[in-house]
Amino acid sequence: MTSSFTVHDASGYEQLMGRWSRKLAPKFIDFAGLAPGEQILDVGCGTGSLTFELAKSAGLAAITAIDFSPVFVEAAKRRNTDPRIEIKQADATALPFADNAFDRALALLVLHFVPEAGKAVAEMRRVTRPGGVVAAVVWDHLGGMAGMRMMIDTVAALSEGGRQMRSRYCFQPMMQPGEMKRTFMEQGLAEMTETELMIRMDYQDFADYWAPISAGEGTLGKYMTTLEPAERVRTEAAVRDAYQAGRPDGPRSFANVAWACRGVVP
Repeated sequence: MTSSFTVHDASGYEQLMGRWSRKLAPKFIDFAGLAPGEQILDVGCGTGSLTFELAKSAGLAAITAIDFSPVFVEAAKRRNTDPRIEIKQADATALPFADNAFDRALALLVLHFVPEAGKAVAEMRRVTRPGGVVAAVVWDHLGGMAGMRMMIDTVAALSEGGRQMRSRYCFQPMMQPGEMKRTFMEQGLAEMTETELMIRMDYQDFADYWAPISAGEGTLGKYMTTLEPAERVRTEAAVRDAYQAGRPDGPRSFANVAWACRGVVP
């Protein structure tokens, strides 16, 4: 399986998205639920935002975390000090675990980067015991990410390449209303619940917002690496103007909405 997410450096990802996924993780856990003695699978763990938030629950028996990226796996392993946690490299569409091995399989901000997202949900269902829970959450790129849409719409106004990037970005898998719920149903899950979760992204200044993007991290960063030097300068200036919105540079806060879905294995 390939991933559509570009990662060069774990610290760059932390500045781009990890600090926000850590804010989303507690809300997602509340939605997905936990019970004492459970064994949990974290699919697409990244640098460990969900993994280490789960570990705050002393009653869990074990937490297994997997990610496709060796960069993320090594970063998460370096952070880990909890003997209940096992972190390994694996493919979300071919999980290396036996049937019914876990009480819950959770995926935080990963299914929209999996080209075969339905296959990943099917695998999460397979490794979760009957009566167990499969749950996932993804950002609403089209209607729920004001801070990122600020850049997306700016570059779309500058070039045809930007318009094409916007179309890809806004319509990644699992992001449309009801899409995850339909996929969960197609993969045989029952008692589906879909909801919205919201956090705020707070930046100190434009440099705080722009640094990981200019370094090539994520979808927006990957787009920047395709531009000629003069176009990169033009794009940065336009996005800076959008960020500052006619006021002096400084803190800005943007609402971020995510779709969350959970289902029960029959």
